[in-house]
Amino acid sequence: MSRLSVLRRDVMTHPAVAEVTQRIVERSRESRTAYLSRVDADAAELRRRGPARGHLGCANLAHGFAAAGADKPLLRASTRPGVAIVTSYNDMLSAHQPYESYPPELKKAVRAAGGVAQVAGGVPAMCDGVTQGRAGMELSLYSRDVIAMSTAIALSHDMFDASLLLGVCDKIVPGLFIGALRFGHLPAMFVPAGPMPSGLPNKVKARARQAFAEGKIGREEMLDAEADSYHSPGTCTFYGTANSNQLLMEVMGLHLPGSTFVNPRTELRQALTAAAARRVVELTAHGEEYTPIGHVVDEKAIVNAVVALLASGGSTNHTMHLVAMANAAGITLTWDDMAALSKVVPLLTRMYPNGQADVNHFHAAGGMQVFIGTLLDAGLLHDDVLTVAGRGLGHYRSAPELKEGELVWTERAEGSGDLSVLRPADEPFSPDGGIHMVGGNLGRAVSKVSAVKPEHLVIEAPAKVFDDQLDLLRAFEAGDLDGQDFVAVVRYQGPSANGMPELHKLTPPLAVLLDRGQKVAIVTDGRMSGASGKVPAAIHLSPEAADGGAIALIRDGDPIRLDSTAGTLDVLADLSGRTPEGAAKPDDKWVGTGRELFAAFRRTVGPAERGASIFGGF
Repeated sequence: MSRLSVLRRDVMTHPAVAEVTQRIVERSRESRTAYLSRVDADAAELRRRGPARGHLGCANLAHGFAAAGADKPLLRASTRPGVAIVTSYNDMLSAHQPYESYPPELKKAVRAAGGVAQVAGGVPAMCDGVTQGRAGMELSLYSRDVIAMSTAIALSHDMFDASLLLGVCDKIVPGLFIGALRFGHLPAMFVPAGPMPSGLPNKVKARARQAFAEGKIGREEMLDAEADSYHSPGTCTFYGTANSNQLLMEVMGLHLPGSTFVNPRTELRQALTAAAARRVVELTAHGEEYTPIGHVVDEKAIVNAVVALLASGGSTNHTMHLVAMANAAGITLTWDDMAALSKVVPLLTRMYPNGQADVNHFHAAGGMQVFIGTLLDAGLLHDDVLTVAGRGLGHYRSAPELKEGELVWTERAEGSGDLSVLRPADEPFSPDGGIHMVGGNLGRAVSKVSAVKPEHLVIEAPAKVFDDQLDLLRAFEAGDLDGQDFVAVVRYQGPSANGMPELHKLTPPLAVLLDRGQKVAIVTDGRMSGASGKVPAAIHLSPEAADGGAIALIRDGDPIRLDSTAGTLDVLADLSGRTPEGAAKPDDKWVGTGRELFAAFRRTVGPAERGASIFGGF
């Protein structure tokens, strides 16, 4: 990599960060040791035998290069390291459409670096924006584990010495990550596509959605607003799960420094894509800087990811994804760890829905380099980690740029260029990260408060119970929710009930009621992503209704108290002697849109608190 030397700073790790990290190390000792023993055994074998495909039988290898065209002699010779490209390209998702051109670009750069690359496989990539409020959303969370399995299938051909992972959106990055970790002896890098240029301001879009919910504008006006917001190739620019994924991959050292939020189809983006391909060849077991992903993703990297999630006000989906991702590396992460870190990690960004800026504004204000730098200086991130850029997270203080056509990295010495978007750790927007754990006699849940006004952090109001999000929408449209305070209880939306769909479509109507002066909140065993915005919410409630959780015992009118500041969630009614009301749909009724194919997932998926995964422990 072309870079200037990185200055090292000796900063003491924050005591709470060190304590949580040590607790994770001790808790994970047995499983992590077992995982690393497999990784290291596979690594030793890989180094002993040379490029992976060299040990294949003649028929096996011939099948592997039959369609390789000009690369056939390179694959046949079995002397160059082989690089797998695992892609989530489709041209329906704006975030993934740029990947259409990546394989030939990556192959060319790998070839120039002394390797040879092939597209090893594709993984599905669904868009929660398209399926929001639709039956397809019930497959969304399950798709993460399907993607993990698809990644494993792509790499199972044993032709490869490293992988380049092409993914951006909600479940795609966690799925690729989990799948790649099952091949922990191979180096792996994520290659981002970047966000689309900024479109309609988020504040204007939010107003349009509320106006549409109130019937003040029609479908064509609403569609114009949405089309002006989501208008070109690249990631949606609000700071939801997709962009949280991208930020976390850089903080975990799996992106090239500064590559996360560079727009698609720019010269810098193309240069970074080629540089990733060249770099992964250097990281193989046959080079001088062997860097297997199983060693990159360790306890410190996982803690860094949680810290970055909190400091950026990232998506609540990662309270589940990070648990499942850590588990794939033999590491046991809990919600208690996240809660402990949330008390000491300040909120440093204001990106929609936690503010009006988007990720392009964040990038222009100094972006990842300022963000990582200030957290390192505060002792809130571990610097002594392995990354694809080398040893030490200090590499990620440097920003890429083109100088006379050459890609170089220069350390950013200055701070934020816009304090309304990005602040230093000693001058935060809030002293804590805005993702709180709440609990009580209803179980445990996640509450994101970074966009919630202080006067809405505590609510005590009667329950209004819904077993389907559409019932709540109908009640709003009929005026049945007007003029009253309430806590909407939306149940049978958990992982084993119906795949834990996002309920983001409920945000505009509840926001309308909030703006009218009503006190409202939502309690659910479903998801609302990072985009629940100003509506107070307790989500991912565990145990869920379908698993016998107390939420199934709630009746209309039961007083519920949610105190996101104190971390409590309780129903103020005697539930003894009650039997559950409502039920998840049985398998023979949970059909259509392919849902029947996922009946086995409903029976095997774990609870939200343990990552909502079908895999359990590895």
